[in-house]
Formats: sequence, C-alpha cells, structure tokens
Amino acid sequence: MIRILLAEDQAMMRGALAVLLGLEGDIEVVAQVGTGTEIVPTALEVRPDVALLDIELPGISGLEAARELAEQIPECRVMILTTFSRPGYVREAMAAGAVGFLAKDGPVEELADAIRRVLRGETVLDPALAAATLRAAPNPLTARERDVLAASENGSSIADIAGRLFLSPSTVRNYLSAAIGKTGTRNKTEAALTARRNGWLA
Repeated sequence: MIRILLAEDQAMMRGALAVLLGLEGDIEVVAQVGTGTEIVPTALEVRPDVALLDIELPGISGLEAARELAEQIPECRVMILTTFSRPGYVREAMAAGAVGFLAKDGPVEELADAIRRVLRGETVLDPALAAATLRAAPNPLTARERDVLAASENGSSIADIAGRLFLSPSTVRNYLSAAIGKTGTRNKTEAALTARRNGWLA
C-alpha cells in the first residue's frame, strides 16, 4: 500500500480527497492535517511514502513544509496539489524538493497515477503549468536584492533590514530601489509580494 499524508486547510476538500484516494486499491491515506505546522510532526510519526500538500496553509506554507520534509524525511516524496497555478510557485516548489505539482481540479485518477509515478522516481508536472513556467520570465533579481526583499516581507524598517543583513541603510535602500524598478512596483511591500508570487524569493 502507498501511504499518503494529506495537508489541506479546507476540511470538506480534505475529506473528499481522502475518500476518493481511498477507493484506489493500492493507496491509503494514513494522516490528514489542516495546517502547515502539523505536516512535519505528523509525517515523522506516520512515515508516509508521499505527502500531498496545499500551498496556502495556516501556520507555514506547503512550500516551507516541503523544504523541512526534504531535510527530515528525504524518503518521503512531496507533491504540491493546489488551486494556485502561478508559474513561480512551480519553480519554488521544485527548489523546495517537491517532485509533483498538480492542480486540484484534475481528475482523481490522474492524481492517483501521479502518486504512483513519483514513487517510481518520476517528476510529475501539470502540463499547462509546465508550459506556463517555461514561458515565464526568468528571475531578474540578484541574490542580494532577493535577500533584502525577503527581509522586508514582515514590514521591517530599513534600519531593521540593515542590521539583520549587516548592510548600511543606504545600501539597503539601493537594493530595494533596484528591486522595485525590476518588479515594476511602487514600494517594497508590492515588490516583495510580486517577487514572492513569481517564485523569485525561493
């Protein structure tokens, strides 16, 4: 039996997926969680073969949980199952160690087949998402611009960012100004949001 951990914050969707996957003769959902923070502790307890994770979860995101799973339970294959089909998320998910990225609205038979394929060592991407990812613009930000933008995401001041990254305030301003220009936004908050959506801060 293929042991599945399912992470989805909408209880109805989570229950329906568990029931539908359970109808497959070789798949068993051994754990269901509704928050990102429950994923790794539960996985350490039940040792699933595959973790099916939503991206947007309370606590930590499915992408952050994927990174932790890759470090702590490398034998567990991670698949992202989401309604968020931005190309940047695909890049970020792959960087986090995910081996599958599928849209939630696909047939359950396709999902079951994808689960079997990732266990055989394949990487499974929704074809439309794969095409969109290849068409999407590459990351225009430098490593330092990404660092500064990521540090600004929680509303930190220029001084806070400078202190955390061991840079001068004027250097932080320069990096932020460059990042704002490259993302075509008006301020650091919008720039960070745009960069995050495009998977440029992975």
